[in-house]
Amino acid sequence: MFERDRVLTLDLGASKIVLAEFQVIKGQNPVLLRYGIRPIEGETASESDRLAYIVTAIQDVMRNEGIHPAPVLMTVSGQAVFPRFVKLPSVGRDKLSQIIQYEAEQNVPFPMEEVVWDYQLLGGGDTDELNVMLVAAKIENIKRLTDCVQAAGLEPEIVDVSPMALYNAVRFCQPEIEGCLMVLDIGARSSNLIFIEQDRIFSRSIPVAGNAVTQELMKEFEVGFEEAEGIKLEHGFVAFGGVYAGPDNETAERASKIIRSVLTRLHAEVNRSINFYRSQQGGSPPDVVLLTGGSSLIPHLDTFFADKLKVSVDFFNPFVAISVTPELDGERLEADRQSLGEVVGLVLRRMGECPVEINLMPPELVAMKVFQRRKPYFALAAAGVVVTMLIWCLYFIKLSSVVEQRVARVKSRVSDLGQMRSQLAQQAEARTQAVSKLAEATDLVASRTQWSEVLAAIRECLQQGMWLTDASPVVSGSQIQRIDITVQAFTDRLEDNAQGTASERFRNQLRAHALFKENCEILKLNYEGAYRTWFSISLELENPIRIQ
Repeated sequence: MFERDRVLTLDLGASKIVLAEFQVIKGQNPVLLRYGIRPIEGETASESDRLAYIVTAIQDVMRNEGIHPAPVLMTVSGQAVFPRFVKLPSVGRDKLSQIIQYEAEQNVPFPMEEVVWDYQLLGGGDTDELNVMLVAAKIENIKRLTDCVQAAGLEPEIVDVSPMALYNAVRFCQPEIEGCLMVLDIGARSSNLIFIEQDRIFSRSIPVAGNAVTQELMKEFEVGFEEAEGIKLEHGFVAFGGVYAGPDNETAERASKIIRSVLTRLHAEVNRSINFYRSQQGGSPPDVVLLTGGSSLIPHLDTFFADKLKVSVDFFNPFVAISVTPELDGERLEADRQSLGEVVGLVLRRMGECPVEINLMPPELVAMKVFQRRKPYFALAAAGVVVTMLIWCLYFIKLSSVVEQRVARVKSRVSDLGQMRSQLAQQAEARTQAVSKLAEATDLVASRTQWSEVLAAIRECLQQGMWLTDASPVVSGSQIQRIDITVQAFTDRLEDNAQGTASERFRNQLRAHALFKENCEILKLNYEGAYRTWFSISLELENPIRIQ
């Protein structure tokens, strides 16, 4: 490894991506240079659309944070893999690979040719047995994610798993772990439990996390996903020990009870996992619990688990042993700290040997990287062939009839090499065309996404009782510069307040939105009877939409 090396780490979660850039200096701890977090849009979108959102999110982070391409170490969600923990008899190294292959075939619920898998020998067992962790995933699932990373302009070097990367980060930041430590990583779609006891590790994914809270709030308040997510972030906390919002905040009161109900389900699953770890893995009950993950920041959540589990509960700080460049905003870093554990664990893979080193790189990419590493040897071999031919030519020049035959053979070989060179040139041209088509497709996705964002922004600004009846783009040249919209409303459902009428509040929200300019005005306001009204507004786009 070079004395100074710039490394990118990418955590591909279920609902967001985290991309970080580190500087790895030989003999020192890594330094976080910059990072970005972006949600993955399209909660209900098709798989192909979701993959396009991932590419767009990665490119947005790189563009907005000033991150340039470099070798990238990536993780996939714990939900995407099948971890299995098995005990094997102590055998010699010559038989170890065979017995692990056999156990993998017995434990992986798919044909082996359809999966990519890896294993890790673990400590903590008796002297006459081996503890082995098997991790497998469908090749097609991993390949889709690595294709997204490559489409964004990056080249993956390692495909790790989020719980394993987090385990490495905890072991690095807290090397002196006494007793049993349990890490509870609460994400969007799942929560990962990681038990750390001496050299042992046990991991389990629980399908109860932040989105479960949001879905229950959707039912309780009869709102959409985005609004329910807003309620959770603005009013959410865990109702606990007499802590209530009070009669002045009914929304927070209702939300806190919903959150407590979901967390009670999560606690039940955590308890079952602890009992399984103790009975099946021979582990001890946790002495300390570390909370991490984006959904772990719900107020009073640490108090809730401390009371339920009867142990000390704290939040994991991945920057205890990791340096941070002074240019980063400290308040922003503190707010995002719970989402950065995995990217810290990833960069440790470039520092040397880690406690757990899992790599689920698809075989196709592995073969390509092996070929790239062998290219210099191929070049030397080709050079050797050419030198050998020259020597033989000089030797056979001194011979009469034999020389002519050898020269003819050499010319034939040179002709073959020329054809190979032509074929390689054609392949290079085909690759250039493919890259160009990919860039065009990426631009098309970006323009369509921009139009969807504009319509979504208009709908978000609508007041109660309003609905959008018409949105007409105004095209100038090859761009949509302006949109004329018509809104209707039920007069009896519109509410005036100190901020103005409902239509004025709607107009003011559009003015304040980042997608539109401030010069929008109500062009026409018409009342049709006592129950219905309509008005039109002309919106000038801050960033015109290019028409493909």
